[in-house]
Amino acid sequence: MDDDFEFGDKVPPSFDRMVRNAEARGFNPGLIVLLVVVGLLLIFLVGNYALYMYAQKNLPPRKKKPISKKKMKRERLKQGVSAPGE
Repeated sequence: MDDDFEFGDKVPPSFDRMVRNAEARGFNPGLIVLLVVVGLLLIFLVGNYALYMYAQKNLPPRKKKPISKKKMKRERLKQGVSAPGE
């Protein structure tokens, strides 16, 4: 008995068709969506950082609210420091 088959060195037609269809489709749609989302996120983060740096250089510093004498006295008493004149 001879064990050599007629199709011993050939690829089955159904497998060959699958490989050809996979090559013809191009990029994976999931990969494209992932790249677009990551790209938009990266642009957003870089833009925010650029705006933050621009604001740090060009905006004047914030003015602090004036603290009332009553609040200042209360804070000193909390810290254990007596207010002057008492």
